Amino acid sequence: MTSKFSSKEIHFLKTDSDDFNFKAPEIYFSDLLLTKTIQIKTFEKRLSEAKIPERNLLCAVIQISSDASESIQEKTKNTFEAFFNSFLDNKRGIWESLSGTSFVLAFWDYVSVEKASQLMVSLKDKISAALKADILIGIAKFPFHDFSKAQTFDNALKAIDHAAFFGPDSLIHFDATSLNISADRLFGLNKYGMAIKEYQKGLEIEPNDINLINSLGVCFGIMGKLDKAKLEFKKAMRINPNELMVIYNIGLLYQIEGDVDKAIIYLRKAHGINPSAFEVELLLGHLFMKKGQSDQAMPHLETASRVNPKSGLAFRMKGEIYLVDNLPEKAGYEFNKAIKLNPSDAVSLSGYAKSLDLQEKNLNIALTFAKNSIALEPDNQLFKKRLETILEKIEGGTISEEKIKTA
Repeated sequence: MTSKFSSKEIHFLKTDSDDFNFKAPEIYFSDLLLTKTIQIKTFEKRLSEAKIPERNLLCAVIQISSDASESIQEKTKNTFEAFFNSFLDNKRGIWESLSGTSFVLAFWDYVSVEKASQLMVSLKDKISAALKADILIGIAKFPFHDFSKAQTFDNALKAIDHAAFFGPDSLIHFDATSLNISADRLFGLNKYGMAIKEYQKGLEIEPNDINLINSLGVCFGIMGKLDKAKLEFKKAMRINPNELMVIYNIGLLYQIEGDVDKAIIYLRKAHGINPSAFEVELLLGHLFMKKGQSDQAMPHLETASRVNPKSGLAFRMKGEIYLVDNLPEKAGYEFNKAIKLNPSDAVSLSGYAKSLDLQEKNLNIALTFAKNSIALEPDNQLFKKRLETILEKIEGGTISEEKIKTA
C-alpha cells in the first residue's frame, strides 16, 4: 500500500527569502539584469566609459517609496539631481534614472568606504526629508571579493532587493545574503542553473552558511543531480547535525533513490528534533505506508493533518489506510475532507467512490466520483476497476469495457 505524490506535493525544504519577517518585494530590481532595459544598458555603458581610479568605487540603487503621491513623484528627479550635485560632481560620479521613482548612482575618489557610506546615509536622510517619503537603498562597493567594477552595479541591484525585505526606509550593503536572495529569486523563476551560480558565489563569501549550502543542494536535487545534492546536504549536516530541513532533505533523497529504510532513519532523526514538522510527519507516514506498516504510519499522518489542516494529503493517506483496513466509513470521512481541500485529487475521488461502494450506499454519488477520477487519470486501471464494480451494482450485471468507457 502506498500513496502517489507529485513533485508539488512532496518537495525539498529550503529557507526562502520570503521567510524573512517582512514581506518579499512585488518587484525585484535584480530582474532588470534579465531583461536589460534601456536605462540599465545606458548606465552600464556610462560606467564602463568613466575614468574610475583602480582603488575604489561605490554604487547605489535608490528607490523613493512607490506609494508616494503623484506630486512627490513629479519632483523626485529634480530633487535627486539637486542633492547628487550638492554632494558630488561629474568627475567623481554619475547617475541615471531607472524609473520615475528609482535611480542608480556610482561615485569614486573617496577617502574611505566608511566616509562613502556616511555620505550615502546623509543623502538618504536629506532626500527622505525633502520628499517626505521613505527611501530604500542598496549599496555595493569595489573592490569586494572577486567582483569586477561592472558587477558592482549588478550587486547594488541585488542589495536593494535585500533591503526591501527589511521594509521601508532601509539601507543594506551587498553581502552573501544578498546573493542568497538573488538566487532564491532565480530559483522561483525556474532558472536553476543561474541560481546555482549565485548560491556558489555566496558560499565563496560565507563558506559555512547553512541556508546557502542547503539551497544549493535543493537546486541540484530539483535538477536530478542527486549525488551532488547529497554532498551539499551532508556538508551542511557537518556544520549543524541538528538542522531539521537538511536532515529531512537527505531523507527525501534516499526516498527518491528507493532506499526507504535509510530515508526513515533520517526522518526519524528529524522527528526527534521537531515532532510537529508537517513535511517530516507526512513523509514518514508515506514511507511507513510504503512498507505496509499502517499502524506506524497513522500517528504521523494524524500529526500532519493537525499541523496543516489545509493540506489534503494526510487526509487522503488516512483514507487509503482505512480502505485497506476495511473501515469504509472512516475512509469516506477522510477522503471527503481531502476532496473539499482539492476537488481535483483523483486518488481521493476514486477512494471516496470505493468507500461508498463498500458501504453499499449512495451508489449514484459514488458513480459520479468514480467517473471524475477517471476523467483526471483515464489510464488508471484501479480507478477503472472501481467504476466497473459500481456500475455492475447499479445495473445488476456484468458491464462491458465499452460501457465503462462511455460511462
